[in-house]
Amino acid sequence: MFARFLEFSLKVDRQEEFLKLIRNEVLPIMRKQTGFLELLPCFSDIKAEKVIVISLWNSKAEAEKFQEAVFPKVFDIVKPFATPLSIAQFHVDTSLCVRFAELLSAA
Repeated sequence: MFARFLEFSLKVDRQEEFLKLIRNEVLPIMRKQTGFLELLPCFSDIKAEKVIVISLWNSKAEAEKFQEAVFPKVFDIVKPFATPLSIAQFHVDTSLCVRFAELLSAA
């Protein structure tokens, strides 16, 4: 499994709108991508404007294909709500989270 972490600076008081946008416009696009597993938006309790969106993929190659071919379109959708600060990619070791991996593969 592979994860992409996108850190955003969310515009003030736009969290609900941002989630609605992710749910209605971004998630349908991502669900059509080969290898996409799940999207996890994480909001900071300390800094209301900070959000990290984690996307989980079957492989690094599938995540990179999304980054090159589709992410520019997704970025244009979220741009009015958030400014991307950083993008990081990680291999996910599922040996400690077997239930989570099983749930994702069953979906």
